[in-house]
Amino acid sequence: MVAVDPVPVEKKWEVDGVDREGLVYAPTLATTSPTPVVFAFHGHGGTMQHSSRTFAYHKHWPEAIVVYLQGLNTAGKLTDPEGKKPGWQHGVGAEQDRDLKFFDMVLSQLKSDYQVDESRIYSTGHSNGGGFTYLLWSQRGDVFAAVAPSASVAAQELKSLKPKPVLHVAGTSDPLVKFGWQEKTMTALRKINGCDSKGQPWGKSGDLVGTIYRSEKGPPVITLISPGDHKFPKEAPALIVKFFQENKKN
Repeated sequence: MVAVDPVPVEKKWEVDGVDREGLVYAPTLATTSPTPVVFAFHGHGGTMQHSSRTFAYHKHWPEAIVVYLQGLNTAGKLTDPEGKKPGWQHGVGAEQDRDLKFFDMVLSQLKSDYQVDESRIYSTGHSNGGGFTYLLWSQRGDVFAAVAPSASVAAQELKSLKPKPVLHVAGTSDPLVKFGWQEKTMTALRKINGCDSKGQPWGKSGDLVGTIYRSEKGPPVITLISPGDHKFPKEAPALIVKFFQENKKN
């Protein structure tokens, strides 16, 4: 049995004079053994507390360090144009790159506090948090072994993405981030990774059906599709952890 801290612990940082916070879960062995890291980003209007309960990656992978960071009030592209709710920067240079800087600082601190396994660092997020995961892939791609965005799209980021294992979660009835938009992103990802056009069954849980598109020369693309709406599927975290555990940097 792995000796673990029972719950994520609140941590604080100062980035460009602004107080930032997050919840960090770390197994006891993280101070003595190389340990994987999962960053999990809430959607627009979300909180670190809610994401720690909803995603609960630390329960699905107690051997990993799991970080639930808190966004700042941000104008949304599809909702909340006045920016009264927390979220993440939408592109390079937006919000003075405050969230890219936040990520850099937190990762640096983790490497100082723990024995981070640099071949097993991952990012996942839902909606705006999934979009930020695509931005991290674009701007900090060499850091990650794999990424798993949900209910989101990669638009401007596509041109700067380099091949990497990716799992994309989508609901065919999503009324906010339209499934057609997400389909275009998933098609582009298969082209980036040089994947076969025909997929094979990968995993299934409840209404979620996984399909893997393999690549002879590059990493796979996995799509995890449900008939659901914009809500994050409760079955997704276990499958995302399975995907992360299957992929590490060489």
